[in-house]
Amino acid sequence: MSTQKKIAQKLGVSTATVSRTLNDLPGVSDDMRAQILKAANELEYSPNLPARSHVTSVTPTVAFVVHETNHVASEDPFYPVIMAGAQAYLAERNYHILLTTLDDRTLERPQAFSVVSQKRVDGLILAGPEISTSFILALQSAGIPVVLVDNCLSQTPINCVLNDDEGGAYQVTQHLLGHGHNRIAFLSGPREWASNRERARGYENALREAGMEPLIVYGSRTTIETGQAMMREAIDRWPDLTAVFGVNDSVAIGAMRSASELGRHTPDDLACFGFDDISWAALNQPTLSTVHVFKRRIGQLAAQCLLDSIAQPEAAPARTTVAAKMVLRASCGHIN
Repeated sequence: MSTQKKIAQKLGVSTATVSRTLNDLPGVSDDMRAQILKAANELEYSPNLPARSHVTSVTPTVAFVVHETNHVASEDPFYPVIMAGAQAYLAERNYHILLTTLDDRTLERPQAFSVVSQKRVDGLILAGPEISTSFILALQSAGIPVVLVDNCLSQTPINCVLNDDEGGAYQVTQHLLGHGHNRIAFLSGPREWASNRERARGYENALREAGMEPLIVYGSRTTIETGQAMMREAIDRWPDLTAVFGVNDSVAIGAMRSASELGRHTPDDLACFGFDDISWAALNQPTLSTVHVFKRRIGQLAAQCLLDSIAQPEAAPARTTVAAKMVLRASCGHIN
């Protein structure tokens, strides 16, 4: 019998209710959600995911966890800067930080996550939207202090530190509208990623306030390559585009490359914006207009939140949002 069926049988609820809880979907009461998460830990995770010990570690250590596709060697140097901010904060408080990567196999089997099962760390900073809901809930139900970065759960309260993605995207779209653009495409990543949803929402809100329909292309990832592919699709669907807004800088850089190959040069024929303000944005030609994310500050706040959670395990989860700042460079064509 599957774990979900065992939980449903134990609590007298449907497997659909259990599934909705374990996937952080709405339609389940707070009380029942808590009971299901507790039962999930008791039935599946507790033998291999030990509950948090309240004994202070000899060598205090926390883990900074990213999916293997977001390792420091990736094309998008975003999470390493966040980790640097966390590391600086932790070092001042005599804590060590351990960089750990997750593959899809471990995401499917959280009980095999060695840094937890071997009690090597006191808590975890889980960075990035690729870390699945089921994995996060498995750790949380085992009582392990966790803080999410660039990710959140919509139904289950949990510590998280986020950028103001919706506000930043709204500001960019308003800027483009204010400079006469009325055909603005948004190149997004997967719909299920929290930051993508928030950035798309900001873009959509600005367009709808102006009485315009959103033009959105979704990709499987947020890389230069997917940006190139999405730009080709956008130009094919809407050949009268005057501006493009990439969900991150890598997507925007890829979009400019494809547009140029198709004879649409930035910024003369096509204004372009990214998001995140990674180091490559200022080095690109033309330099990329973007939204600056205060990555080191996010890392500092995540570390602070985690240490607070370790010290006070019964404290209510905190959701912290860091303001973003629009940065105008050559690619938008109107920096004044």
